[in-house]
Amino acid sequence: MARYKKIAQFKSAGLISVLVAAALCCPFAAALAEDYPAHTVTLVVPYPAGGGVDTVGRVIAQKLTAALGQQVIVENRPGAGSVIGARTVAKATPDGYTLLMMVTGVGLPANTGYDVAKDFAPIGLIASIPIVVMANPSVPVKTIADVIALAKKQPGKLTLGTPPPPTLNYFGAEQFKAMTATDITIVTYKGTGPLTNDLVGGHVMLAFNTLPPAISNIEAGKLRAIAVAAPTRIAAIPDVPTVAESGLPGLDIVQYYGLAAPGGTPRPIIDRLNKELRLIVTSEDIKKRIIADGGGPVASTPEEYAANIQREEGKWAALIKKLGLTVN
Repeated sequence: MARYKKIAQFKSAGLISVLVAAALCCPFAAALAEDYPAHTVTLVVPYPAGGGVDTVGRVIAQKLTAALGQQVIVENRPGAGSVIGARTVAKATPDGYTLLMMVTGVGLPANTGYDVAKDFAPIGLIASIPIVVMANPSVPVKTIADVIALAKKQPGKLTLGTPPPPTLNYFGAEQFKAMTATDITIVTYKGTGPLTNDLVGGHVMLAFNTLPPAISNIEAGKLRAIAVAAPTRIAAIPDVPTVAESGLPGLDIVQYYGLAAPGGTPRPIIDRLNKELRLIVTSEDIKKRIIADGGGPVASTPEEYAANIQREEGKWAALIKKLGLTVN
């Protein structure tokens, strides 16, 4: 992949203007929305089955099916760290029948084939999902200090698994290496599902992982949660400290999951989907499910999600530039 030399500057006004234009660009927008949805809706998950994004996406698809009265099916389109799936949706017909489970970082590569500020219409946020530092129990580490000490004792021998860039897992791992001046070998996987399997099997020693695909193995003692890369602890694993509590402040790696449609999707359809999504995310069963899986439920308007994308993508773009990262 190309060097991350030029990262697009995200302007909240650009994203929000897409939402406004969507309501005006098609004279038949209102008529389309009245009949929406008339047939099956596809929700593209840009990662393999079994991972954190897939887990949340399938729950949302099930709930939307009931709310919309039409089947919402999940289609996994993994590859290039979410870029392939996102590109599929960006180029889809903007009629509300192809949606995307969007995750922070989708706009960071230089040559994606789409422009996040123009080619997507944000619908709404679903959850905030922090990264958890995990280890295979055979690795003699129980704290972040242990990880740093082992890495310095055995330069280059410690393996750390992550999904590939542009995931925040990967960029967070690079940030960790820079902050601690350690030589750790990063091993990338297509998604958190395959990563978790290899971590349990001992094929990789550590992971910057999300909790949904790993929590049952943590509870069973097959994996060890070391620290949470977030400002506060999470309810699903309350005894696990934050990275800052462990003596390394400044390593906050929190992903945001949300729903998006192709740019130009009529605003009445965006509003219908946002209304149903907010009801789903704020329902007691889904809130409990997201919290149990290690996240925090986040409901929003389309404009609030647009602002979140602008802020978070910009934050990580600045870090990439600072670290001078090159992705092969």
